[in-house]
Amino acid sequence: MKKELLFILNPTAGKTHIKDRLFDVINAFSEADYRVTVYPTKQPMDGQNIVISEGSDYDLIVCAGGDGTLDEVVTGFMISKCEKPLGYIPAGSTNDFARSLGIPLDPMAAVTNIISGHPFPIDVGSFNQKDYFIYVAAFGAFTEVSYSTDQQFKNMFGHAAYIMNGIRSLNSITTYQATIRYDDQEITDNFIYAMITNSLSVGGLKHVVMADDVKFDDGIFECLLIKTPTNPIELQAIINSLLISEVNEKYMYCFKASRIEITSDEEIPWVMDGEFGGNHKAVIIDNHQQALQIIR
Repeated sequence: MKKELLFILNPTAGKTHIKDRLFDVINAFSEADYRVTVYPTKQPMDGQNIVISEGSDYDLIVCAGGDGTLDEVVTGFMISKCEKPLGYIPAGSTNDFARSLGIPLDPMAAVTNIISGHPFPIDVGSFNQKDYFIYVAAFGAFTEVSYSTDQQFKNMFGHAAYIMNGIRSLNSITTYQATIRYDDQEITDNFIYAMITNSLSVGGLKHVVMADDVKFDDGIFECLLIKTPTNPIELQAIINSLLISEVNEKYMYCFKASRIEITSDEEIPWVMDGEFGGNHKAVIIDNHQQALQIIR
């Protein structure tokens, strides 16, 4: 008896190479005794909503798209408390989380991985107890680049599109005064950037913080906050540290935590998994340990 597979596809993600292999992908799943239902997303939240409404009816759910599509699907899993395994076919511009997990970037190799692989438990982050992210929540310099860069521009140039758009934003870096609380620690300072992650890379670049010590199922986030430089020399020192993937404690805070609270007097725009997450004065981020089973 064939198993039921829900195949959620973002047809506009990345270089859209997945569409050229769609028949091969479906045929491979069919030969592995899956009856495939294809669901192309047409607008934001489609991936989330189909998991909430129908996810429990299937034996396996497979997502094909970029980090944003994966984020939607994972959010659907968390809201509906779906316990089915998730397969992922990376089809975005940077595919940060797939690279971190060692999931093949070639579509057919990813399909083979799903058919022959095993579910692996991973942590999922919650944002103010109602939104979710799979690998990063961040604010500050460059974060708007991921969602403000035109999709066709990203499709054409890949990760270079983020670099090019990021350079344009250097002249408009905003400072945010915020208080961060974690464990029994409290930090108040001015920041140009902050990220809470569960990934080896962000924006296609290797994680500058504890990259050799990242575990995806330990219930702990890796956190980096960059202070506001007071002059061009300090800014250059920060850039140099990031380029060589080293933490400069004079300008950066670096720590691990499972729960982080961030408050500020002004609203701060947040990004989660490359998508705009709204403006907030108070944020609570929790790590839900091993909340999702992803095949790798």
